[in-house]
Amino acid sequence: MKGSVFAAAAMVGSAMADGHLHRRHEALHQRRDASSSASAVTSSVPALETEEACGCITKVITYLGSPTLVPIQTPTSAPESTSTLTSTVHSTSTATSTVTVTPSTSSTVTVSLPTNGVTSFSSTGTYTIPATTLTVTDTTTVCGATSTEVPSGTHTIGGVTTIVETGTVVTCPYATVKPTGTTVTSIIEYTTYTCPVAGTYTVVPGTVTSVPSATTIVYPTPSTITPGTYTKPETTITATVTDTTYYCPFATSTGLPSSTAVASSPAPVETTAAPTSVAPTSSTSTAKATSTATTGSGLTGSGQWGMTFSPYTESGNCMTQAEVTKNIQTIKDKGFNLVRVYSTDCNGLEYIGSACKSLGVKMILGVYIEASGVSGAQEQVEAINKWAQWEMVELLVVGNEAISSGYVSASQLASFITSSKSAFAAAGYTGQVTTAEPIDIWQEHGVSNLCSPVDLVGVNIHPFFNAQTTAEQAGEFALSEYHILEKICGKDVVNLETGWPNAGDANGAAVPGPAEQRTAIKAIAKALGSKSIFFSYANDDWKAPGEFGVEQHWGCADVF
Repeated sequence: MKGSVFAAAAMVGSAMADGHLHRRHEALHQRRDASSSASAVTSSVPALETEEACGCITKVITYLGSPTLVPIQTPTSAPESTSTLTSTVHSTSTATSTVTVTPSTSSTVTVSLPTNGVTSFSSTGTYTIPATTLTVTDTTTVCGATSTEVPSGTHTIGGVTTIVETGTVVTCPYATVKPTGTTVTSIIEYTTYTCPVAGTYTVVPGTVTSVPSATTIVYPTPSTITPGTYTKPETTITATVTDTTYYCPFATSTGLPSSTAVASSPAPVETTAAPTSVAPTSSTSTAKATSTATTGSGLTGSGQWGMTFSPYTESGNCMTQAEVTKNIQTIKDKGFNLVRVYSTDCNGLEYIGSACKSLGVKMILGVYIEASGVSGAQEQVEAINKWAQWEMVELLVVGNEAISSGYVSASQLASFITSSKSAFAAAGYTGQVTTAEPIDIWQEHGVSNLCSPVDLVGVNIHPFFNAQTTAEQAGEFALSEYHILEKICGKDVVNLETGWPNAGDANGAAVPGPAEQRTAIKAIAKALGSKSIFFSYANDDWKAPGEFGVEQHWGCADVF
């Protein structure tokens, strides 16, 4: 099975290398965009790289030691102030190490590499985190920072578990902390472990810890920094509650092209996004490479994970509560327990939320960014936080093809994701946040901008817009792109929009139609269904026909 999948992927890649373009649709999900034709945007997708026959697969989860200090230096001449800005890194215990500096726009952060900063504000107020720019000349693996909120109880952080297919010696990096004088510093260390026979080995043990109440944990994780110039923009944060934690990434990188930097850098290690609760079984997590997607993020289901739903009638008006409930019931009857919603308009939070709650269906909520940019989307963040029924939310998606549609730059989107995450966390959300873009945007802007602020990689994979892909090959094509995306950020990947049109004009070998749609969707469901959201529940007659005349014809509920 693995051989056939990779052969098919190589075939798709070579076809694209011959100059056939991978096309995608854009601006499809906002009724205010319906009158404009969808423009064609092209990108070349490289052939799937051949797997290295290394004989083992290593999953780095993380390792947490004592609290980590993130020193922030300020000029000695900085004026004194009665308020303080506290840079804090929490451990999983109740102990906290802090370093205090004066909040000042003239302050500078002295760093040697663009690792992510974690800042805690002990009191409410408005704080300015100054801009920082630095240049990296060599590819380096360093300690990054990952934060997550956990409830009270006992949790396991870390460990490295390796699965080997034959006796071998493995060497892998792991994050740890070590004291240096009176401070504690996050570092990367390498460990060598002899695996005498095939099997699963715990190379670095996990750490079990208990917290008396819900808290934010910040812990070190391995991160690969590639050559380029990195900029952390000046950020103004308004803390509305005490002990607010802010996760500040370097949002911009220029210099070497992203594709070059990725190709020359070591393969990124996979790390968990959050600690797990202690179970009676082993406290470590394992993953093994197969021909289908693994399920490390926890955002998974069967071959029918989720379906998109927009609360619009055929004419583009808003549905009533009764109409919404009836349609969500149909989605559930088709075997789905999750719907993706693109924005908060048409009383989506109230109507769709009410229907999903009564039927036991979870939601992926979206913050839609259109031509007005991030300023126009801020009210959606506020609406979601006011609604705050987090127990129903599987994932938050900030922006849908906002970069590829030309509505924001990559750095603007990265900053908005970061600020939105902080706002969601302050409102009580403890889940994951991402954005949705096609593969070419992740290849161009992932390492430099998008990988850092997201918790996992959100992508829209549409095999139809590759002119060399038939309906029968749709599953293989989607899986090949998924594997490419896994290597860009070293994080879990979710396919947030995928499908095949049931009418319209052919795009080369990609032919729309009811039979072709059924064939393609079944192929995608078999190859990547547990990580895919199918687009869409019903045809969207309110949209413009778009390229190939297909934009109104993606409804696929009848296939299931």
